[in-house]
Amino acid sequence: MSNPAAVPELTPERRWRIVLARDRRYDGAFVYGVRSTGIYCRPSCPSRRPRRAQVDFFPVPEVAERAGFRACQRCRPAEAPAPDPRVPLVRAACRLIDAHPDRPASLAILSTRTGTTSHQLVRAFQRVLGISPRQYRDARRLDRFKRELRTRGRVSPALYEAGYGSTSRVYERAHAQLGMTPATYSRGGKGVRVAFTVAPCPLGRLLVATTERGICRVSLGGDAAALEAGLRAEFPAARIRRDRSGLAASVGAIVRYLEGRTQQLDLPLDVRATAFQRRVWEALRRIPYGRTRSYTQIARAIGRPRATRAVARACATNPAALVIPCHRVVRADGGLGGYRWGNERKRALLEREQETAKP
Repeated sequence: MSNPAAVPELTPERRWRIVLARDRRYDGAFVYGVRSTGIYCRPSCPSRRPRRAQVDFFPVPEVAERAGFRACQRCRPAEAPAPDPRVPLVRAACRLIDAHPDRPASLAILSTRTGTTSHQLVRAFQRVLGISPRQYRDARRLDRFKRELRTRGRVSPALYEAGYGSTSRVYERAHAQLGMTPATYSRGGKGVRVAFTVAPCPLGRLLVATTERGICRVSLGGDAAALEAGLRAEFPAARIRRDRSGLAASVGAIVRYLEGRTQQLDLPLDVRATAFQRRVWEALRRIPYGRTRSYTQIARAIGRPRATRAVARACATNPAALVIPCHRVVRADGGLGGYRWGNERKRALLEREQETAKP
């Protein structure tokens, strides 16, 4: 078997087959979590197999734990040796970040403490997790900010406890990911009306959610219940209701796009963003169908040639998959880079677009 730990190359369907077969060769290559129990396991765990709809896959144990799962005491997945040397390197860096997500962790410090170079560490993160160390730290900080908001109910104490130096910092870093102002988010989205539906699509399941002004979220996943649960958990006090008929036109347009029957997705959006994020997202919508741009090219296009990393963060926080086509942004060397909804889906999208765009 060649390099089983190349997790981005393993589709969810293949991972599920590995779990069903209890294939020990993939122990350490990924773990799976069972939502009904809140436990995550290694692929070869001898426990009874759950229903597929209850299972989520994670590249490393630390990401499973960040999602709220706890390790199985029977198979002890966190102790499984990884066949790819990049996996323990990434795990060690994640543990350093997790210990103090409110503190800055420079690449120089992380690479020194994990015994590697900054370049090697970034490449390892991109390969195993699909994101950079800084994006991982920002996500952990945002997790803490959300938790503090729900506990304290006030923005200022929560943002300082999470390590944000000022209110402007929290709006820059967290505002787009919250999907509404932090004050509204602290009330669980109280007063916000959201209609949503989940439908099958060529990439698994598609969630489309709208406010009265336009689409506020488009998500891709493998399980309808998980997509809905994520929406409701994010905004527990919002007025969320399922509306299949009202969203049929938007869902139909997106599915036709995924099937290659149309190259246009001109749908109204209601997404909140900083000025920088909005400029990036507008630039993404100008990338022609079937073409790609590098993060560096997007930075230059918006007049911020040194802001390549910030462009990558804006892509990672895109709340509306496909409508804002962040999948068309790749690394300068041609590598996929990261994708919020999985690199397997990013690859499939690009291949479909390139094939459909051929004369």
